[in-house]
Amino acid sequence: MKKILYTLALAVTLWSCKTGSSSVSEKNVVDVNINLVDVKDDKVLVTVTPPTIKTDEIIYSIPKTVPGTYSTDNYGKYSEDFKAFDAKGNALTVTRLGDNSWSIANAKTLKKITYLVNDTFDTEKGTGFGNDDVFSPAGTNIKAGENFLVNTHGFVGYFKDKLEIPYKVTITHPETLWGATSMTDEDASKTSDVFTTTRYAVLVENPIMYSKPDYTTFNVNGMDILIAVYSPTGKFTAESITPEMKTMMTAQKNFLGKVNANKKYTVLLYLSSMAKDDAHGFGALEHPTATTVVLPESMPKERLVESMKDVVSHEFFHIVTPLTVHSKEIQYFDYNDPKMSEHLWMYEGVTEYFANLFQINQGLIDEAEFYTRIADKIEQAKKLDDTMSFTKMSANVLEQPYKDQYLNVYQKGALIGMCIDIIIREKSNGERGILDLMHKLSTEYGVEKPFNDNELFAKITQLTYPEVGDFLNKYVAGTTPIPYDFYLAKVGVTKATEKKTGAVFLKGQTPYIKIDKQTKEIAVRPDVELNDFFKNLNLKGGDIILAVNNKAYSLENIYELIGASESWKENDPITLKIKRDGKEETIKGTVKLPFEETETFKATDASKEKLKNAWLKG
Repeated sequence: MKKILYTLALAVTLWSCKTGSSSVSEKNVVDVNINLVDVKDDKVLVTVTPPTIKTDEIIYSIPKTVPGTYSTDNYGKYSEDFKAFDAKGNALTVTRLGDNSWSIANAKTLKKITYLVNDTFDTEKGTGFGNDDVFSPAGTNIKAGENFLVNTHGFVGYFKDKLEIPYKVTITHPETLWGATSMTDEDASKTSDVFTTTRYAVLVENPIMYSKPDYTTFNVNGMDILIAVYSPTGKFTAESITPEMKTMMTAQKNFLGKVNANKKYTVLLYLSSMAKDDAHGFGALEHPTATTVVLPESMPKERLVESMKDVVSHEFFHIVTPLTVHSKEIQYFDYNDPKMSEHLWMYEGVTEYFANLFQINQGLIDEAEFYTRIADKIEQAKKLDDTMSFTKMSANVLEQPYKDQYLNVYQKGALIGMCIDIIIREKSNGERGILDLMHKLSTEYGVEKPFNDNELFAKITQLTYPEVGDFLNKYVAGTTPIPYDFYLAKVGVTKATEKKTGAVFLKGQTPYIKIDKQTKEIAVRPDVELNDFFKNLNLKGGDIILAVNNKAYSLENIYELIGASESWKENDPITLKIKRDGKEETIKGTVKLPFEETETFKATDASKEKLKNAWLKG
């Protein structure tokens, strides 16, 4: 999973299995029908025909948590009017057990279950950070006749002790909508799709997005890639972002080499209108053969493409871990009483490290940019609890105070991966790195063979060097902060400072502007010291920015303003229309960009250049 925090708008992971055959025994299959045609009150009817049940009572559950989200979301609370019937259509007694489960009496006579599903997008209030919203890429959308984001765990549940039997899912949909997914539709009809999977876990890992067909396909080193886009106003198309995606995914496949043998991969991009009843949690969620991405449609093209590179590259590398290399907690995931693994440093951290390393390795960014990213991760990690055991945080990530430290998986987690990479490079004279370790772990374990959580460090030490084991025990399981300078010096890289242009409306994660929730107007914050851009134009705290260069701005298109500011040059003429103390004014002037002195790293030790090159390019 990768979350993106858009501050200015505020003011799993299992495995891939081949699609099952439709010839599975009808008595030993969960048969599901999802009706996307007759949508009433923004609700979808789900009908479930159960397998043979030999107990007097059976429990049907919808997940509380799904792999890759690391949060408690209670998808069952979005279902209502749950009913159970026997063969004659008589209602059976149903008792609701909390948010996510229903107990059905006289279960031996059960022939059909029906319930209505509401979508999660309608309930979102923020960005998915610091609140109880379902993270949008793991959520569901019901927009009759236009778009359905079918994250299957939000629509389909499972019978207790029957997770391992096949599923047959029939989805009826308007002829104008097409379902993008990595699964194979076994029905030739234009209004009905049939998907079969070998078990519930495989169904959960296969999202589907129904919308007006807008997709591209291409092949990268033997892998078929599908890019599908839903853009409510048609601002973006799949074709418009495909060149950048193809370049990036080709580089990723080249970087991974033999570690991945997927034959198909689907990227589902949902662009939010930012309306009250639309998605507000931006980022992506990984699956073995797919990624769901949610971003605001108002983003400029350049920003959208960069965000896609950021989140899709991260999710794609989850193919390595945890989708291939994972613990028993993930292999035998309990959707309603989850036990979390200790190794988020690997699942999310190493994945995030690869998402940056491959770009320097494949020539997509230069050394300076790579070092800037590393420096930024170190700076962000400092703002979190640097003395908390990473393994303890990981195992307890669903609870406080560990839950609040989750974002460190993208910061310190990635830096842990970097340090291990450097240790292995140093000890092997540059011949091997952390990617080699992941290859070995993939061979040792793999899709169907999980590891025991408490045995992983010993196995990694056995496959690498004692120094790697010492690092893991001291800095990952332990509470000692990592001395990053010490490890970077091994490859001849030391601290440096650079003066660079800062963002006009943001410093770090601190915005200079805010949104009035009632009026949706953009206002200059009165409680922060303003940068040179604001001072040069004599803007003051409380000023409302109505328009810039004759274009009106508000919450609805704030990302367009931010995107436009990224192309402003020093001394460019600029005109602002503002409201100050209730009166409108026009300010004409020039752009003065803010400059910031920031920490970064540079290669300064020529004697370590060979090892540094092996680290970055090996």
